[in-house]
Amino acid sequence: MSDQDGGQQGQLFSDAAVGAFSYDDVDSDTVGYRGPTACAAAGITYRQLDYWARTGLVAPSVRSATGSGTQRLYSFRDILVLKVVKRLLDTGVSLQNIRKAVDHLRTRGVKELSNITLLSDGATVYECTSAEEVVDLLAGGQGVFGIAVSGALRELSGELAELPAERLDGLPHADDELSQRRRRRAASA
Repeated sequence: MSDQDGGQQGQLFSDAAVGAFSYDDVDSDTVGYRGPTACAAAGITYRQLDYWARTGLVAPSVRSATGSGTQRLYSFRDILVLKVVKRLLDTGVSLQNIRKAVDHLRTRGVKELSNITLLSDGATVYECTSAEEVVDLLAGGQGVFGIAVSGALRELSGELAELPAERLDGLPHADDELSQRRRRRAASA
């Protein structure tokens, strides 16, 4: 990298060029993940997931529970937000401040979230969308730790590739390995 680039880090290949997922493909209102899968991917307990859904911190956007026996379905974006909430809690941010941050993040699409870095001093959560904003916060002494949402997003996409997804219409999800195995077993029987 030369000094002529203005110190900006460039991207050698686009995600599509290296076979990575498309942000638009993973964020769907018709494909979701059940609670246990969301917990495993986000690194939280089912009790936390249930509490956060009941209190509206992170509610499932694909399908909410409508009574006994119904399964909540969480979208990719929901699980990404769950993962960010978990990281913020682990660093000591209060649930009240996390609620404010989640309210702000909730309106964003996955592609927009991938460009955000969250910084916090333990009391306040700051959203940064450029390297300059990160430097300004650190120079002002406000940032103590940061969460690059793009890193959590890439991590999550890898984890969810190994976990079962469910389509809202009940048909098997094309990327669901468990569904593929079931179809092969049924075809050979």
